[in-house]
Amino acid sequence: MTLCWRSRGREIPVGRRIPSLVELEAEFGVARDTLRKAVQVLKDEGLVETVTGMGVYVVDH
Repeated sequence: MTLCWRSRGREIPVGRRIPSLVELEAEFGVARDTLRKAVQVLKDEGLVETVTGMGVYVVDH
């Protein structure tokens, strides 16, 4: 399984870190608060998990 950023056609495989909120903000031009909410939806759906001090990673669900 991979997580796909559809608007950019980018895929992130299981075990890889997704870009930071700062990186996503720069790439998509979206407010960090909006990105936090989007990442929370991904967490709620079991697609990503946070590793404290390391970032947010794609998981196999």
